Amino acid sequence: MTGTATELARELMAHLSACHKRNSDTRTIDPGHRVPLKWPPHAVSRDYHVLPHDWTETITRDYLGIDFEIKIARLPVGVFGKIDRIYAEAHGIDEAEMLRNLQIVIGPYLKREAHIAAALGIEGHWEGKIRDLPPIDLLKLLFCPDRDVARDAQIAIETHSRSGLFTPAMIAILNDDTHPFRRVAQWCVLDMFEDLPHLTSSAQELDQAVQAIKKLMWNATDDYARTVYKAGVVLGGHVCTVSAAEALIGCLAAPSKIGRRSAMHAVFHLVEWLPSCRGEVVTKLRNASQTDPEPVLRHFADHMANDIERGESEHVTEPTFDEERAR
Repeated sequence: MTGTATELARELMAHLSACHKRNSDTRTIDPGHRVPLKWPPHAVSRDYHVLPHDWTETITRDYLGIDFEIKIARLPVGVFGKIDRIYAEAHGIDEAEMLRNLQIVIGPYLKREAHIAAALGIEGHWEGKIRDLPPIDLLKLLFCPDRDVARDAQIAIETHSRSGLFTPAMIAILNDDTHPFRRVAQWCVLDMFEDLPHLTSSAQELDQAVQAIKKLMWNATDDYARTVYKAGVVLGGHVCTVSAAEALIGCLAAPSKIGRRSAMHAVFHLVEWLPSCRGEVVTKLRNASQTDPEPVLRHFADHMANDIERGESEHVTEPTFDEERAR
Protein backbone atom coordinates (compact mmCIF):
# COMPACT_ATOMS: atom_id res chain seq x y z
CA MET A 1 0.00 0.00 0.00
CA THR A 2 1.53 3.28 -1.14
CA GLY A 3 0.46 6.93 -1.10
CA THR A 4 -1.49 8.80 1.54
CA ALA A 5 -5.16 8.60 2.42
CA THR A 6 -5.71 12.12 1.14
CA GLU A 7 -4.01 11.35 -2.17
CA LEU A 8 -6.09 8.21 -2.60
CA ALA A 9 -9.33 10.11 -1.93
CA ARG A 10 -8.35 12.76 -4.48
CA GLU A 11 -7.53 10.08 -7.04
CA LEU A 12 -10.92 8.48 -6.51
CA MET A 13 -12.77 11.80 -6.81
CA ALA A 14 -10.90 12.51 -10.06
CA HIS A 15 -12.02 9.10 -11.34
CA LEU A 16 -15.64 9.79 -10.40
CA SER A 17 -15.46 13.19 -12.07
CA ALA A 18 -14.14 11.58 -15.26
CA CYS A 19 -16.96 9.01 -15.15
CA HIS A 20 -19.47 11.82 -14.81
CA LYS A 21 -18.03 13.64 -17.81
CA ARG A 22 -18.48 10.49 -19.90
CA ASN A 23 -22.01 9.95 -18.62
CA SER A 24 -23.82 13.01 -17.29
CA ASP A 25 -26.91 11.03 -16.21
CA THR A 26 -26.74 10.94 -12.41
CA ARG A 27 -29.78 8.73 -11.85
CA THR A 28 -29.02 5.64 -9.82
CA ILE A 29 -29.39 2.22 -11.43
CA ASP A 30 -30.85 -0.69 -9.51
CA PRO A 31 -28.04 -3.30 -9.41
CA GLY A 32 -30.36 -6.11 -8.38
CA HIS A 33 -29.32 -8.81 -5.97
CA ARG A 34 -25.81 -10.08 -5.53
CA VAL A 35 -25.22 -13.24 -7.59
CA PRO A 36 -22.08 -15.01 -6.37
CA LEU A 37 -19.97 -16.63 -9.08
CA LYS A 38 -19.05 -20.15 -8.05
CA TRP A 39 -15.81 -20.88 -9.85
CA PRO A 40 -14.41 -23.19 -11.00
CA PRO A 41 -17.56 -24.96 -12.18
CA HIS A 42 -18.19 -28.66 -11.78
CA ALA A 43 -15.68 -30.82 -13.69
CA VAL A 44 -18.06 -32.94 -15.76
CA SER A 45 -15.23 -35.21 -16.96
CA ARG A 46 -15.02 -36.68 -13.47
CA ASP A 47 -18.57 -37.96 -13.75
CA TYR A 48 -17.55 -40.03 -16.77
CA HIS A 49 -14.09 -41.01 -15.50
CA VAL A 50 -12.27 -39.31 -18.37
CA LEU A 51 -8.58 -40.14 -17.91
CA PRO A 52 -5.58 -37.88 -18.61
CA HIS A 53 -4.58 -39.84 -21.70
CA ASP A 54 -8.10 -39.38 -23.19
CA TRP A 55 -7.41 -35.71 -23.94
CA THR A 56 -5.89 -36.26 -27.36
CA GLU A 57 -6.78 -33.12 -29.34
CA THR A 58 -6.38 -29.38 -28.98
CA ILE A 59 -8.29 -26.63 -30.78
CA THR A 60 -8.54 -22.86 -30.38
CA ARG A 61 -11.81 -20.94 -30.23
CA ASP A 62 -12.61 -17.27 -29.88
CA TYR A 63 -15.06 -16.26 -27.13
CA LEU A 64 -15.79 -12.53 -26.90
CA GLY A 65 -12.54 -11.71 -28.66
CA ILE A 66 -10.42 -13.97 -26.47
CA ASP A 67 -8.63 -17.02 -27.86
CA PHE A 68 -8.96 -20.07 -25.65
CA GLU A 69 -7.10 -23.34 -26.08
CA ILE A 70 -9.54 -26.23 -25.67
CA LYS A 71 -8.46 -29.79 -25.03
CA ILE A 72 -10.78 -32.45 -26.42
CA ALA A 73 -11.53 -36.04 -25.43
CA ARG A 74 -13.71 -38.22 -27.70
CA LEU A 75 -15.31 -41.19 -25.96
CA PRO A 76 -18.28 -43.48 -26.68
CA VAL A 77 -20.37 -41.39 -24.22
CA GLY A 78 -19.71 -38.16 -26.13
CA VAL A 79 -17.20 -35.38 -26.62
CA PHE A 80 -15.57 -33.51 -23.73
CA GLY A 81 -13.81 -30.17 -23.80
CA LYS A 82 -11.83 -28.30 -21.18
CA ILE A 83 -10.07 -24.96 -20.90
CA ASP A 84 -7.26 -25.43 -18.41
CA ARG A 85 -6.58 -21.69 -18.36
CA ILE A 86 -9.84 -21.01 -16.53
CA TYR A 87 -10.67 -24.51 -15.21
CA ALA A 88 -13.83 -24.92 -17.28
CA GLU A 89 -15.28 -28.09 -18.82
CA ALA A 90 -18.27 -29.19 -20.89
CA HIS A 91 -19.74 -32.31 -22.50
CA GLY A 92 -21.91 -32.94 -25.55
CA ILE A 93 -23.03 -35.69 -27.85
CA ASP A 94 -20.74 -34.25 -30.51
CA GLU A 95 -18.14 -31.50 -30.78
CA ALA A 96 -20.64 -28.84 -31.82
CA GLU A 97 -22.86 -29.44 -28.79
CA MET A 98 -19.83 -29.57 -26.49
CA LEU A 99 -18.65 -26.19 -27.76
CA ARG A 100 -22.10 -24.67 -27.28
CA ASN A 101 -22.25 -26.03 -23.76
CA LEU A 102 -18.73 -24.78 -23.02
CA GLN A 103 -19.71 -21.31 -24.12
CA ILE A 104 -22.67 -21.43 -21.72
CA VAL A 105 -20.41 -22.58 -18.88
CA ILE A 106 -17.84 -19.83 -19.32
CA GLY A 107 -20.39 -17.10 -20.08
CA PRO A 108 -20.77 -15.84 -16.47
CA TYR A 109 -16.98 -15.86 -16.02
CA LEU A 110 -16.38 -13.82 -19.16
CA LYS A 111 -19.17 -11.41 -18.24
CA ARG A 112 -17.63 -10.87 -14.81
CA GLU A 113 -14.20 -10.21 -16.30
CA ALA A 114 -15.75 -7.76 -18.77
CA HIS A 115 -17.46 -5.90 -15.91
CA ILE A 116 -14.12 -5.65 -14.11
CA ALA A 117 -12.35 -4.35 -17.20
CA ALA A 118 -15.06 -1.72 -17.75
CA ALA A 119 -14.96 -0.59 -14.11
CA LEU A 120 -11.19 -0.25 -14.26
CA GLY A 121 -11.28 1.54 -17.61
CA ILE A 122 -9.27 -1.19 -19.32
CA GLU A 123 -9.62 -1.86 -23.03
CA GLY A 124 -10.31 -5.50 -23.82
CA HIS A 125 -10.21 -8.42 -21.42
CA TRP A 126 -9.01 -8.35 -17.81
CA GLU A 127 -7.41 -11.29 -16.08
CA GLY A 128 -5.93 -11.42 -12.63
CA LYS A 129 -6.76 -11.53 -8.94
CA ILE A 130 -8.74 -8.71 -7.37
CA ARG A 131 -6.75 -8.92 -4.16
CA ASP A 132 -3.58 -8.03 -6.08
CA LEU A 133 -4.95 -4.73 -7.43
CA PRO A 134 -3.67 -1.36 -6.15
CA PRO A 135 -5.88 0.63 -3.73
CA ILE A 136 -7.38 2.96 -6.35
CA ASP A 137 -8.47 0.01 -8.51
CA LEU A 138 -10.08 -1.71 -5.53
CA LEU A 139 -12.10 1.47 -4.94
CA LYS A 140 -13.11 1.63 -8.60
CA LEU A 141 -14.43 -1.93 -8.39
CA LEU A 142 -16.80 -0.95 -5.58
CA PHE A 143 -18.81 0.77 -8.33
CA CYS A 144 -18.95 -2.35 -10.49
CA PRO A 145 -22.52 -3.22 -11.57
CA ASP A 146 -21.71 -6.84 -10.68
CA ARG A 147 -22.25 -6.75 -6.92
CA ASP A 148 -20.22 -9.92 -6.44
CA VAL A 149 -17.18 -8.17 -7.91
CA ALA A 150 -17.78 -5.18 -5.62
CA ARG A 151 -18.03 -7.53 -2.65
CA ASP A 152 -14.69 -9.15 -3.52
CA ALA A 153 -13.12 -5.69 -3.76
CA GLN A 154 -14.62 -4.85 -0.37
CA ILE A 155 -13.06 -7.95 1.16
CA ALA A 156 -9.67 -6.94 -0.24
CA ILE A 157 -10.08 -3.41 1.16
CA GLU A 158 -11.09 -4.74 4.58
CA THR A 159 -7.72 -6.45 4.83
CA HIS A 160 -6.15 -2.98 5.10
CA SER A 161 -9.10 -0.88 6.28
CA ARG A 162 -7.78 -0.29 9.79
CA SER A 163 -4.70 1.36 8.34
CA GLY A 164 -6.91 4.39 7.65
CA LEU A 165 -5.71 4.57 4.06
CA PHE A 166 -9.17 4.05 2.57
CA THR A 167 -11.33 6.01 5.02
CA PRO A 168 -11.35 9.47 3.34
CA ALA A 169 -12.07 7.81 0.00
CA MET A 170 -14.92 5.82 1.55
CA ILE A 171 -16.40 9.03 2.96
CA ALA A 172 -16.17 10.49 -0.55
CA ILE A 173 -18.10 7.49 -1.86
CA LEU A 174 -20.93 8.14 0.58
CA ASN A 175 -21.00 11.78 -0.54
CA ASP A 176 -21.02 10.93 -4.25
CA ASP A 177 -24.20 11.80 -6.12
CA THR A 178 -23.11 11.21 -9.71
CA HIS A 179 -22.17 7.60 -10.42
CA PRO A 180 -25.12 5.48 -11.60
CA PHE A 181 -23.93 2.47 -9.58
CA ARG A 182 -23.06 4.42 -6.45
CA ARG A 183 -25.51 2.41 -4.36
CA VAL A 184 -23.35 -0.69 -4.82
CA ALA A 185 -20.27 1.15 -3.60
CA GLN A 186 -22.13 2.89 -0.79
CA TRP A 187 -23.52 -0.37 0.54
CA CYS A 188 -20.01 -1.84 0.63
CA VAL A 189 -18.69 1.23 2.47
CA LEU A 190 -21.53 1.14 4.98
CA ASP A 191 -20.89 -2.54 5.61
CA MET A 192 -17.28 -1.65 6.48
CA PHE A 193 -18.44 1.36 8.48
CA GLU A 194 -20.11 -0.94 10.98
CA ASP A 195 -16.61 -0.74 12.47
CA LEU A 196 -16.38 3.01 11.85
CA PRO A 197 -14.83 4.17 15.17
CA HIS A 198 -11.85 1.92 14.47
CA LEU A 199 -11.44 3.13 10.87
CA THR A 200 -11.16 6.86 11.56
CA SER A 201 -8.00 8.67 12.63
CA SER A 202 -9.64 11.54 14.52
CA ALA A 203 -12.89 12.79 16.00
CA GLN A 204 -13.14 15.15 13.02
CA GLU A 205 -12.91 12.31 10.51
CA LEU A 206 -15.48 10.29 12.47
CA ASP A 207 -17.87 13.26 12.34
CA GLN A 208 -17.27 13.63 8.61
CA ALA A 209 -18.26 10.01 8.13
CA VAL A 210 -21.38 10.41 10.26
CA GLN A 211 -22.41 13.52 8.34
CA ALA A 212 -21.87 11.71 5.03
CA ILE A 213 -24.19 8.93 6.16
CA LYS A 214 -26.77 11.50 7.27
CA LYS A 215 -26.50 13.26 3.90
CA LEU A 216 -27.12 9.97 2.12
CA MET A 217 -30.27 9.33 4.15
CA TRP A 218 -31.39 12.97 3.95
CA ASN A 219 -31.35 13.11 0.14
CA ALA A 220 -32.06 9.50 -0.88
CA THR A 221 -34.42 9.00 -3.82
CA ASP A 222 -34.25 5.20 -3.75
CA ASP A 223 -33.13 2.32 -1.58
CA TYR A 224 -31.42 0.22 -4.24
CA ALA A 225 -29.22 -2.50 -2.73
CA ARG A 226 -30.88 -1.61 0.63
CA THR A 227 -28.21 1.04 1.00
CA VAL A 228 -30.30 3.63 2.84
CA TYR A 229 -31.69 0.99 5.17
CA LYS A 230 -28.08 -0.02 5.88
CA ALA A 231 -27.17 3.62 6.56
CA GLY A 232 -29.74 3.83 9.33
CA VAL A 233 -28.58 0.55 10.84
CA VAL A 234 -24.97 1.79 10.91
CA LEU A 235 -25.90 5.03 12.68
CA GLY A 236 -28.41 3.43 15.01
CA GLY A 237 -26.77 0.16 15.90
CA HIS A 238 -23.03 0.29 15.23
CA VAL A 239 -21.41 3.71 15.49
CA CYS A 240 -22.78 4.38 18.97
CA THR A 241 -21.67 8.00 19.40
CA VAL A 242 -23.64 11.07 20.38
CA SER A 243 -23.09 12.62 16.95
CA ALA A 244 -24.45 9.46 15.29
CA ALA A 245 -27.51 9.59 17.52
CA GLU A 246 -28.13 13.26 16.69
CA ALA A 247 -27.73 12.59 12.98
CA LEU A 248 -30.14 9.66 13.04
CA ILE A 249 -32.79 11.44 15.08
CA GLY A 250 -32.47 14.40 12.72
CA CYS A 251 -33.25 12.11 9.78
CA LEU A 252 -36.72 11.48 11.20
CA ALA A 253 -37.49 14.84 9.58
CA ALA A 254 -35.49 14.27 6.37
CA PRO A 255 -37.04 15.49 3.10
CA SER A 256 -36.48 11.98 1.73
CA LYS A 257 -39.22 9.50 2.61
CA ILE A 258 -36.65 6.75 2.06
CA GLY A 259 -34.40 8.35 4.65
CA ARG A 260 -37.24 8.90 7.12
CA ARG A 261 -38.26 5.26 6.84
CA SER A 262 -34.71 4.12 7.52
CA ALA A 263 -34.46 6.41 10.54
CA MET A 264 -37.80 5.22 11.95
CA HIS A 265 -36.51 1.69 11.89
CA ALA A 266 -33.03 2.45 13.18
CA VAL A 267 -34.02 4.50 16.24
CA PHE A 268 -35.29 1.27 17.78
CA HIS A 269 -31.67 0.12 17.94
CA LEU A 270 -30.48 3.56 19.00
CA VAL A 271 -32.47 3.57 22.25
CA GLU A 272 -31.02 0.19 23.17
CA TRP A 273 -27.52 1.64 23.62
CA LEU A 274 -28.59 5.21 24.43
CA PRO A 275 -31.67 4.91 26.68
CA SER A 276 -31.43 8.60 27.60
CA CYS A 277 -32.76 9.55 24.17
CA ARG A 278 -35.87 7.35 24.46
CA GLY A 279 -38.18 10.23 25.37
CA GLU A 280 -37.00 12.42 22.49
CA VAL A 281 -37.28 9.55 20.01
CA VAL A 282 -40.80 8.62 21.10
CA THR A 283 -41.93 12.26 20.94
CA LYS A 284 -40.60 12.66 17.40
CA LEU A 285 -42.14 9.36 16.30
CA ARG A 286 -45.50 10.41 17.77
CA ASN A 287 -45.26 13.65 15.84
CA ALA A 288 -44.40 11.77 12.65
CA SER A 289 -47.37 9.47 13.18
CA GLN A 290 -49.59 12.54 12.87
CA THR A 291 -47.74 14.70 10.36
CA ASP A 292 -45.63 12.59 8.00
CA PRO A 293 -46.78 13.15 4.37
CA GLU A 294 -46.70 9.38 3.71
CA PRO A 295 -49.62 7.40 5.20
CA VAL A 296 -47.58 4.20 5.43
CA LEU A 297 -44.89 6.07 7.38
CA ARG A 298 -47.44 7.57 9.75
CA HIS A 299 -48.60 4.04 10.53
CA PHE A 300 -45.01 2.80 10.80
CA ALA A 301 -44.02 5.65 13.12
CA ASP A 302 -46.95 4.86 15.40
CA HIS A 303 -45.93 1.19 15.61
CA MET A 304 -42.31 2.09 16.35
CA ALA A 305 -43.30 4.59 19.04
CA ASN A 306 -45.46 1.99 20.77
CA ASP A 307 -42.73 -0.61 20.45
CA ILE A 308 -40.04 1.65 21.89
CA GLU A 309 -42.13 3.22 24.63
CA ARG A 310 -44.09 0.30 26.01
CA GLY A 311 -43.38 -2.77 23.93
CA GLU A 312 -47.07 -2.81 23.00
CA SER A 313 -46.54 -3.45 19.29
CA GLU A 314 -44.90 -6.43 17.74
CA HIS A 315 -41.80 -5.19 15.91
CA VAL A 316 -43.00 -4.75 12.35
CA THR A 317 -41.14 -4.85 9.05
CA GLU A 318 -40.61 -1.44 7.51
CA PRO A 319 -43.19 -0.62 4.82
CA THR A 320 -42.59 -0.44 1.08
CA PHE A 321 -43.76 2.35 -1.20
CA ASP A 322 -45.91 1.83 -4.29
CA GLU A 323 -43.05 2.41 -6.71
CA GLU A 324 -40.92 -0.18 -4.89
CA ARG A 325 -43.63 -2.82 -5.09
CA ALA A 326 -43.98 -2.13 -8.83
CA ARG A 327 -40.37 -3.11 -9.54
